[in-house]
Amino acid sequence: MLQKHDDLKVVVARELRGGKGDATQEHFLDERQANGAGRLFCKFTLPPGASIGVHQHVGDSEVYYMLKGKALLTDNGNPVEIGPGDAHFCQDGDTHGIENIGDADLEFIALILYTGQRV
Repeated sequence: MLQKHDDLKVVVARELRGGKGDATQEHFLDERQANGAGRLFCKFTLPPGASIGVHQHVGDSEVYYMLKGKALLTDNGNPVEIGPGDAHFCQDGDTHGIENIGDADLEFIALILYTGQRV
């Protein structure tokens, strides 16, 4: 099934997970389409200074794949700068957050995948 860009569900979340500013999500797959493999499949855009607050994953894991920009990633309390082509995996039980520390929009793919079997 083809989904044209103009038909994608777009959500703008303010101060997501206690972060700063707006986080725009372009959803390219929903939970039903993913056959229960996960619950989030989107491209995030964070303007300069915006962030997604540090949060814990319980019962799922999350992957960030960086497309554009410069970010400060907090991985289990450890800050590290990341950019295009970098990938981060937050395992079930771990914590992470991300902040745009660049001068342009930060863009990345985010996938939240369920841990183990789902019924």
